[in-house]
Amino acid sequence: MIRTAIVGTGGIAGICHVPALRAQAHRAEIVAAVDVDAARAEAFAAEHGIPAVHTDLETMLREERPDLVHLCTPPFLHADQAVACLEAGAWVWCEKPVALSLAELDRIRAAEGHAVAGAVFQHRYGTGARYLRDRIAAGTLGRPLVAQCVTAWYRDDAYYDVPWRGTWESEGGGPTLGHGIHQMDLMLAVLGEWAEVRAMAGRLERDVETEDVSTALVRFENGAVATVVNSVLSPREESYLRFDLTEATVELRHLYGYSNADWTFTARTPDVKWDPPGDVPSSHTAQLADFLDAYEAGIRPDLGRHTMELVTALYKAAITGLPVRRGEIDTDDPFYRSLNGGLPGVFR
Repeated sequence: MIRTAIVGTGGIAGICHVPALRAQAHRAEIVAAVDVDAARAEAFAAEHGIPAVHTDLETMLREERPDLVHLCTPPFLHADQAVACLEAGAWVWCEKPVALSLAELDRIRAAEGHAVAGAVFQHRYGTGARYLRDRIAAGTLGRPLVAQCVTAWYRDDAYYDVPWRGTWESEGGGPTLGHGIHQMDLMLAVLGEWAEVRAMAGRLERDVETEDVSTALVRFENGAVATVVNSVLSPREESYLRFDLTEATVELRHLYGYSNADWTFTARTPDVKWDPPGDVPSSHTAQLADFLDAYEAGIRPDLGRHTMELVTALYKAAITGLPVRRGEIDTDDPFYRSLNGGLPGVFR
């Protein structure tokens, strides 16, 4: 059995991670819960039948010796906690955003040895996304031409009452990093490597340091061009992806997760079909199955660096007003260490 610990017992741990682990009960067991709030950790453990409770990560790692740790803590804690787990010999499955910068992400990767880390990007793992990637790879939908990637969500002022939200230091960025990253990751999983980004962003409504909306144009290595919108100011919430290829248009409308019913397919000719095998919704449950397969096979999972590089480039392009090309943000670039490039008050 894969001995698993959950660190951070807030909403997403119970809503997403516990059900995903229960679905893998034949090979994984939850041996410990960790939270700085002892009462919350105790209640979480009692609700889910978890035998050990800790308020300190280092103590849990030493006493429980888990094989795998699920990090469900605020973003500013991820890098230090992931490194601590890896150095203790535990694999890590980390909620998004895994890190607040490329520097932090690379620090996590550098700490890997026998144990490695992976990112939660569950939207790649639904049947529709897998099928679309396979069809594009096979050439049956033709060549990708145009894409739209929209994360139009709504977060009111009270959402930002949580102390770590809305600041560069603790949340790392606004909806570009914390919300739209899932749709952008799926866009990249479908279209492949990006080549260049041009962007705009601003703080239009919320009383925060970071942006509350961003837009971008992305050119891909295969020649396709995409528009990207990330917002927490949209009363009618929607996550929307559209891919126009030479032989078909494929669309996905959902909010926080999708099934086959959320996809729309329009063929240029009747002989081009859309018929996904089965219907696995996008979910932590779907991704964890793949993650545990990788664990058992000793295969390094994806930490999402290509997605984080796109996010970083979007911020740099928006703040500097200049196009950013893939690979140009090296260790000497100020945006490598923080998504605002170390510039205070960029969104006034």
